[in-house]
Amino acid sequence: MSAMLNGVPTRTPRLSESDCDIADFVGVLAATTDLADYPHAHHVEQDVLVYESAVLRAAVSTPDGLVEVEGELARALSDGPGIVVLKGAFTDLDVVSRVTAVFDEVIEDERRAGTAPGDHFAKPGANSRVWNALEKLAVRDPGAFVDYYANDVLALISRAWLGPAYQVTSQVNVVRPGGVAQDPHRDYHLGFLSNEVVERYPAHVHVLSPVLTLQGAVAHSDMPVESGPTMYLPHSHKYVPGYLAWHLPAFREHFAEHHVQLPLAAGDAAFFNPALFHGAGNNVSTDVQRMANLLQVSSAFGRAMETVDRGRVTKAVYPELLARCASGTSEDAIANAVAASAEGYPFPTNLDLDQPIGGLTPLSQADVVRQALDERWSPDRLDTAIDAYLGRRRTDV
Repeated sequence: MSAMLNGVPTRTPRLSESDCDIADFVGVLAATTDLADYPHAHHVEQDVLVYESAVLRAAVSTPDGLVEVEGELARALSDGPGIVVLKGAFTDLDVVSRVTAVFDEVIEDERRAGTAPGDHFAKPGANSRVWNALEKLAVRDPGAFVDYYANDVLALISRAWLGPAYQVTSQVNVVRPGGVAQDPHRDYHLGFLSNEVVERYPAHVHVLSPVLTLQGAVAHSDMPVESGPTMYLPHSHKYVPGYLAWHLPAFREHFAEHHVQLPLAAGDAAFFNPALFHGAGNNVSTDVQRMANLLQVSSAFGRAMETVDRGRVTKAVYPELLARCASGTSEDAIANAVAASAEGYPFPTNLDLDQPIGGLTPLSQADVVRQALDERWSPDRLDTAIDAYLGRRRTDV
């Protein structure tokens, strides 16, 4: 038998639901967070590392200190509990208030327009959402945008995990009194796919996916526990088949019984490994409008070398694909040609126009082409569908 890593044979080429064992998962979660391993942390609370941002700012004032702190934060997100709380990330709460006011305006404008944004892991309409809040803030109030994203602590944790050429996106989430919790889940990328799809990715991709993204949230309101701040399961990111396991009832039940929640104050931030089991909590307060700016910071390396107009490519080859289908070319050969021509992943997109209602992701361009071939659409109909697909990804509409 091959060696085991978190309950998974190390030579397994692919993972499946059969690799998910709740006893192995519990064993992984038995790890504890030792404050002595993280010299810049202030304390450990429910196995979560809590940092004072003022201490970090002082520590990174020299080049050597910067390298040391970035390394410590990276270890906390990988070898450690997978989550850090950064108290006082924003010292100027006026900046947070100005940005909150812009977000409130956007929410009200979209409500009046009849927009009902969906959510990946909760019922549509359960929370107020602002998709692409980063761009909307920049357009509405450039000064507030610059003051907000000039923040040194946000940049520090982003560089620590991803290096210097990261990209930031932002979605606002507001949960009102009575708002219901999200389902526990892992996050972008593999966390957005069904188990049927996840099982088709090589085992090493399950290990790679978390290092491509950093998840975070800035508190735009005080968040006592009764308001439902994010629920976390420290160390759960270390369970290799977790992108499959989070869908399964036994793992959801364990999360429900053992998750932790930490209160946050306005201006605090929390950042975590996207493979950490987590989900927004129930707001059982009577008067707290819980608002967070959810930050998804992406690696610069998750992109191709060349710019390719895949809509143009798809339109060009579709008549030939139709002809090959009619002539008896194998389904596998057709699928390979579609994979090389059409965009196979639904993100990035404009989630105002292309919402994940009814599923975790919208349709990809390749999904549209496969449907067209199955139903023998005409080239003109395919062209129209591709134009609509591309239109849903514009943000200047």
